[in-house]
Amino acid sequence: MTTIPVTTWSLEQTAPTDLLPAEAPEGDVRIVRSEVPSPEFSRFLYASVGGDIRWTDRLTWPYSRWQEYLARPGVETWVAYDSGTPAGYVELGAGDDGVVEIEYFGLLPAFRGRRIGGHLLSYGTARAWDLAERWPHLPPTKRVWLHTCSKDGEHARANYQRRGFRLFDTKVAEEAEVTTPGPWPGAFPA
Repeated sequence: MTTIPVTTWSLEQTAPTDLLPAEAPEGDVRIVRSEVPSPEFSRFLYASVGGDIRWTDRLTWPYSRWQEYLARPGVETWVAYDSGTPAGYVELGAGDDGVVEIEYFGLLPAFRGRRIGGHLLSYGTARAWDLAERWPHLPPTKRVWLHTCSKDGEHARANYQRRGFRLFDTKVAEEAEVTTPGPWPGAFPA
């Protein structure tokens, strides 16, 4: 088995004023909360966004695990649509301690490089800060955090930092090298 070194960066905001929003892109880009928990839709987003950057940890989840995860209080999926087509998503997960993790964030390959990512991250981060308004049993958000790694898109970390996230931890570990799963073989141009 071949391994590769993977650097993981953890970043955070500790106040809503840390958020440095990006401008909205031109065109018909809308961000909508996926209010009906749908394992099929969430798995589609996960595989389509992460297929070329080796997101594999959830690919083996059975339907029941997706259902259980999505039904957790404080889990929200916000989807960016470009002219009615899903372009990317941000997934939030709140704890009982006022900490919200941006668990997944990204764009489908065809929508990268079109200024949608900064806008979606800004919107998703703002929703993390006001999450307790939609989930009254949760405490107000006091911290929003995320992690990204060297396997993610080349501009991911810079986007997070431009939105006001600060680095608080860096780790390097050897991981098994996996082939790019894609949503299906041959989905990405060579």
